[in-house]
Amino acid sequence: MHPTIIRMQEVVAKGDEALVAELLAEDVTFQPPTYWKTWTGREPVAAVLGHVGQVFSEFRYRRVMGEGLDWALEFQCKVGELDCVGVDLITLNDTGLIQHFEVVMRPYKTIGALRDAMMARITRDPRFLEYGKAMS
Repeated sequence: MHPTIIRMQEVVAKGDEALVAELLAEDVTFQPPTYWKTWTGREPVAAVLGHVGQVFSEFRYRRVMGEGLDWALEFQCKVGELDCVGVDLITLNDTGLIQHFEVVMRPYKTIGALRDAMMARITRDPRFLEYGKAMS
C-alpha cells in the first residue's frame, strides 16, 4: 500500500488540518458530498477536512482498494446519532501527494446532517470568507 494512503488512514479522523495538509498537493482538488463546487488548494482543502474530522465520530476505514496512484477507501462513521457509509476516492500525483479527493456518502439524511454541521462550523471560521471569494 502507498505510504500516503497508510498515513491518511492514521490522520484523517483526528481532524488535525496540519497533519492532513502534509498529504495534499499544493493544487489539490476536493469534491465533498455536501457541496457542489470543487475546493482547490492545500490550505482550504485541509481546513475543510479538519472541520470534517471534528464532525465525524466513530470514524474508521473498513476497506482499502487500489494500487499505484488510484485508491478507494471505504469508511463508516457517525454524524451526530446518524450512521454513515462512504468512500474516499483518491488520486495521488507523481510525488505521492493527494492530487484529487472526492467523497461519496450515504444515506441522504446523514449527508444533510453533515452539511448542516459543516455550515455551522465554517460560518464561524473567518478563513472561509476568503476561501469563498477565491472560489467565485
